[in-house]
Amino acid sequence: MAKRVSKNYINGADLIDAITEYKASCDAARAEGVELPRVTDYIGECIQSMAYRLATKPNFSNYSFKEDMIMDGIENCLRYIENFDPTKYAVPNAFAYFTQIIFYAFLRRIAKEKKHLYTRLKSSQLMVAMGQTHAGGEDISLYLNIDASYIDTYIQEYEDKMERDKQKGRAKK
Repeated sequence: MAKRVSKNYINGADLIDAITEYKASCDAARAEGVELPRVTDYIGECIQSMAYRLATKPNFSNYSFKEDMIMDGIENCLRYIENFDPTKYAVPNAFAYFTQIIFYAFLRRIAKEKKHLYTRLKSSQLMVAMGQTHAGGEDISLYLNIDASYIDTYIQEYEDKMERDKQKGRAKK
């Protein structure tokens, strides 16, 4: 008979135990005034597995900067690992805690990349509008698709979103 494979790729109880041990060693290091210990390999592997698995979800799967998203998620988890408090809830869930951190790190990276794309497209649009298509003696208009309507559409949608966000901020005040 074939061995049944578990759907859970991370054992939550083991992860909580490892984090509890790590936090205790951090507290001891602070008391002694020495450098904080590194996160254990097990905790690092769990966080990495969560980040890679979350990146395969359909809402994150087609981005060209997926590795940046994953690294941002791992970095944020390591930054906020000490904020996890297993005594806070009746059933501590480190998996959910770290998954949320990774999820929001992904969203922040997507927003950064969209802003970066907006800046690049807007500057190229302004260069063309100003007639500054020569740089260093080379005609860069060969590399710019001047008639691309998708650029105008993207810029307009991004600026509309920025305006809506400003209006929401004003309404909250």
